[in-house]
Amino acid sequence: MRAMTVMPRESRDWTVHDLDLLPDDGLQYELLDGSLLVSPAPTTRHQRAVARLYLLLAAACPDNLELFFAPLDWRPDIRTSLQPDLLVVRKEDVELANITRPLVLAVEILSPSTRRKDAVYKRSKYEDSGVAGYWIVDPEGPSITALDLVDGRYVTVGEGSGDTPVTLRNPFPVTVTPSALVDS
Repeated sequence: MRAMTVMPRESRDWTVHDLDLLPDDGLQYELLDGSLLVSPAPTTRHQRAVARLYLLLAAACPDNLELFFAPLDWRPDIRTSLQPDLLVVRKEDVELANITRPLVLAVEILSPSTRRKDAVYKRSKYEDSGVAGYWIVDPEGPSITALDLVDGRYVTVGEGSGDTPVTLRNPFPVTVTPSALVDS
């Protein structure tokens, strides 16, 4: 019988070890600096955007990098475990269970239930942890914002919306048309 975790008294007391004891119940469990974040299963629009962007990135990804999709934990420390919708890592940084080294790229597709978490909290953690690039895709726009880490802070290096394609250079060149990610 699998042991169940009891909520720590303080919400910032969670570790990756506690997270590993939670049930596989269809919810997404993440940790951000010891605070537990719980999200419902994604919508079809969200999944469509993830799948289409994955195919674009996979076609352009060089051999020294590897592309993954959630759920795959990025665990930069014992109190953080995040699952970007898409993540690009150096092949030498791929581990058996989780990724612990800084990501080359994290991509988040916004949902109504994750908008603030993705655009504010996760962005801050990715930036502080040295994640080289962060893309935020908003299916409602539709739009994409690409950020690169420059001198320890994210700067916008590309933005696109609707039917207007945008060519992003990092971590490798790829052209994205936001509406093509979500239109059925």
